[in-house]
Amino acid sequence: MPKYTILNSPAVPNMPWQDRPSDAGDIPVWRYSENPIIGRNPVKGVARIFNSAVVPYKGSFIGVFRAERKDGIPFIYLGHSQDGIHWTFEEDRINFTDENGKPFMPLYAYDPRLVRIEDKYYIIWCQDAYGASIGMAVTTDFKTFTRLENPFLPFNRNAVMFPRKIHGNYVLLSRPSDSGHTPFGDIYLSESPDLLYWGKHRHVMGKAPEWWESVKIGAGAAPIETSEGWLMFYHGVTGTCNGFVYSIGGAILDIDEPSRVKYRCRTFLLTPENWYEERGFVPNVCFPCATIHDSATGRIAIYYGAADSYVAMAFTTVDEIVDYIKANSVTREEDTELGKR
Repeated sequence: MPKYTILNSPAVPNMPWQDRPSDAGDIPVWRYSENPIIGRNPVKGVARIFNSAVVPYKGSFIGVFRAERKDGIPFIYLGHSQDGIHWTFEEDRINFTDENGKPFMPLYAYDPRLVRIEDKYYIIWCQDAYGASIGMAVTTDFKTFTRLENPFLPFNRNAVMFPRKIHGNYVLLSRPSDSGHTPFGDIYLSESPDLLYWGKHRHVMGKAPEWWESVKIGAGAAPIETSEGWLMFYHGVTGTCNGFVYSIGGAILDIDEPSRVKYRCRTFLLTPENWYEERGFVPNVCFPCATIHDSATGRIAIYYGAADSYVAMAFTTVDEIVDYIKANSVTREEDTELGKR
């Protein structure tokens, strides 16, 4: 049995998990040997699929995918898989409606996250609402998708919800930003009793002196509830003479007050090193958007976008990753405080 427990984890269908290879190195996150799992041009009219999210669903897997069309406009497409690795995609983008069933499409939509809360599935994405902003929709059957009110004013990105209510409220992570390729950004937390009114905004954590997250950070996959706290995979960004580099980091948040950081790993967990991460439409990007986790074994699969061109996977276990984050943790006052000033 794992030393640390993954709590409230849904049943996971038969996924071909890969064990840690002998040459994986000291960081306990290893890439899937058959990466990338989604290549270019997987759908007619689509140039690239990346930065996408998946969940277990009715004995298989379902996902929402950022599909960059050949006209350069991104939309969200639906994908289906029996094993979480081999995917088929619906031919048209997801059609969102308002609460009365009338068409209500965003001008464009990208970098979706997907989370189940009770018996509903919520899609959160980046969009334009008179500036860079967050869109949100809900579905129960992945056939009809009802858009909800935008949670925040512009400018904001990188939003993901926790997979259950905390103290009776929905909880959302986001990153206030600007309308361009933001040269700054911290992770914040907000709460809502009804998905309409959002408040109790708290600072969670900001960029750090470590080189790989020295420019900005942003929330990634929905946090995983564990016996040690909320396990959060996020992206950290550094600047180089050839542009930004996106890496994957890890932190553990307090289970009852998740704006408090208990442990924050000073080293990256994954940084661009393989060809599909280094070479693509936007080179040098590892961008986490989803995890699949199994409470019985403690196994965790991480889905991440690679070079804005592919979808890739990496694996870890709750015992290995929690121990590693704790052993290599560096926190600062603004991490461990409540985030309310």
